[in-house]
Amino acid sequence: MLNQAGSLNRVFQALADTTRREIVARLIRGPASVSELARPLAMSLPAVMQHLQVLEACGLVRSEKAGRVRTCHIEPGVLRMAEDWITAQRTAWEHRLDRLGDYLTEHCDSPDQGSTQ
Repeated sequence: MLNQAGSLNRVFQALADTTRREIVARLIRGPASVSELARPLAMSLPAVMQHLQVLEACGLVRSEKAGRVRTCHIEPGVLRMAEDWITAQRTAWEHRLDRLGDYLTEHCDSPDQGSTQ
């Protein structure tokens, strides 16, 4: 569990950056070369490579080199791990809010309750 928490921390740290989120969004549509990933970004190729290194370090992206072309792929299992954590948090908060709603319904039956006349 601790190892998964550390991995999850690295994934969220990587996704905290707008450029890296754009790269991940592009890779979700399919593999792309580094130059394809860099084309729409307003930065140098070495800067894009640094972002890709962060994404590879946390496991969200893997790359392979064939000749002079480095192609990047998304790692769906790692992305799914982050999604599962977010889903669990949303479910827990929905449950808490449902309980709060039930409590308020039981204890605040009418809007006049608690006011003096």
